Amino acid sequence: MHFDVIVIGSGIAGLSTALAAAPKRVALITRGALACDGASRWAQGGIAAALAAGDSAAAHARDTLTAGNGLNDVAAVEVLTRGAAGAIDWLSACGVGFDGSGDHYSLGREAAHSQARIVHASGDATGAVVMQALALAAGAAAHVHCFEHHCANALLRDGARIAGVAAHGPQGVLALTADAVVLATGGIGALYRYTTNPDTADASGLALALDAGAAVSDMEFVQFHPTALRTRDERGGQLPLLTEALRGAGAVLVNSAGRRFMAAVARDAELAPRDVVARAVWAELERGQRVWLDATRAVGADFPQRFPTVFASCASEGLDPRREAIPVVPAQHYHMGGVRVDAQARSSLEGLYAVGEVACSGVHGANRLASNSLLEGLVFGRALGQRLAAQPRRREASPIDVGAPETDGIAPAFDAAIRDLLWRHVGLVRDAPGLQHAQQSLQSLRASAQTRAERQRLAVAGQIAAAALHRRDSIGAHFRRDTAQMRAG
Repeated sequence: MHFDVIVIGSGIAGLSTALAAAPKRVALITRGALACDGASRWAQGGIAAALAAGDSAAAHARDTLTAGNGLNDVAAVEVLTRGAAGAIDWLSACGVGFDGSGDHYSLGREAAHSQARIVHASGDATGAVVMQALALAAGAAAHVHCFEHHCANALLRDGARIAGVAAHGPQGVLALTADAVVLATGGIGALYRYTTNPDTADASGLALALDAGAAVSDMEFVQFHPTALRTRDERGGQLPLLTEALRGAGAVLVNSAGRRFMAAVARDAELAPRDVVARAVWAELERGQRVWLDATRAVGADFPQRFPTVFASCASEGLDPRREAIPVVPAQHYHMGGVRVDAQARSSLEGLYAVGEVACSGVHGANRLASNSLLEGLVFGRALGQRLAAQPRRREASPIDVGAPETDGIAPAFDAAIRDLLWRHVGLVRDAPGLQHAQQSLQSLRASAQTRAERQRLAVAGQIAAAALHRRDSIGAHFRRDTAQMRAG
C-alpha cells in the first residue's frame, strides 16, 4: 500500500502532523486504539502560551532558554513560542474547551515560568481532553487512514531513501510505502524503573532510527519529574504524576521531619526548575528521609474540582490530599534528546522526519521548560504536516522486500534488567564508575538478546549511557556528582 505520508505514533505530535498534511493521503500507525495510545493523554500540566496582558512570546522564549541552560537552538525556540497562541486557537477550533470564560483563559503558573501562562482543560486533564478532540478529528478526516493495533518494527529503504515501514498487526505483516515517513513515537520512559510515562513510551522510534543509521543528539539529557505519587507497594513502571501546577498553586515539599527543604536549595524554592527540585527530593531520599507534597493549605477542599486527576490517583491509594500530604518520589518524565532533525524536522536520512519527544530539534536544550511538551508537538507537528502537504508527489515507490518476519517482543526479565540499570546508574545523579558499569552490563546483556526488540532497546540504552559518560560537566538535567565534587574541591 502506498501513501503520501506515513506517521508512526498517534500522540499530539503525530495527530497534529497527520491532520495538517491534508489533502495528502496519510497512513497513521498506532500500537493501540486512536486517542488511547502514547503519553500525550496523560499530560496534566497544560500548554504554555503567552496570552496574558503583559506577557509575550519573547518572555516565553527567555524562560525556555533559561530552563534549557542556553543549550537550546534559539531559532527553534522562537518558532515554538511565536506559534503558541495560534496552536491554542487551532485546538479551540478542533473542539477543545479550555478552562476560563470565552476567549479569556484561566492561566496557571508552573516552575521556571516568569508569568502565569499555562492553559488547562478540565483542570489537570488537559492531555486527555486535547487527545480526545484530535482523535475525533483524525477519525473523521477522509485523508487519514488509521492502522490501529499495529506496531512498526522496521523502516524500509528504496536505495538510500527511507521509503516505507514494515508493521505487525492483527492480520500479520504490512508493508507500507510513502514519500515521507514521520516518527512521532514519543519518549523513553519505559527504559527506567520509575516513570510517569506508559509502557508504550519505550524508545521504539529512536530504535527504528538507530537501526536505519539516523543521527541522534543530546541523548544524555533525561528529565525527571520531582513529584510522582509513591505508591503503597512501591511498584515500578508508570506512576501517577502529581502535576507541577500543584506547586504553582502553592503546594510545598516537606521531609519526614515536616521541614520544608527547597527554600534552602533554590531561590524559587518549589518553583525552581525541575532538575533542581528532583535532585533535592532525591537527596532527601538518599539521606533516609521520606518526602511529601503538602497541598492541604494551598488547595484543600477545592482539590476534587481543581485537580480531579490527581485526586482520583490519590484516592486509589487510600489518600485524601485535602487533609493529608502526598508521598512522592522522582520519576523519569521526558527526554530532551532524540533523532537529530533540522528546522524542517528532517533527519539525517532522506525521506525520514521526526517530531515531538522522539525528535531533537534543540528546542529544549539541556532541560525542558514545564508545559512546553504538548506545545512542541502541536507547533512542530502542524508545521511539518503543512510542509509535507505542499511538497510535490513523487512517483510511486518500487516494491520493497520486507524480508522474513522476525520474532518480536521483550522478555520481562530482560526488560527489568535494563530498567534497573538505567535507574541506578544513568538516572538523576550519575558518575563515571556507575556509567561504566552500566555500559559493561548492557554489553553483557547483548549476548542474551533473542529478538530484534531486545537488541533495539539495548542500542538506545547504550546511546544514553555513552552520551552521559562523554559529557563530564553537569548541566541541566544531566548531573555528574563526580565532576561536581571535583570542581567543588
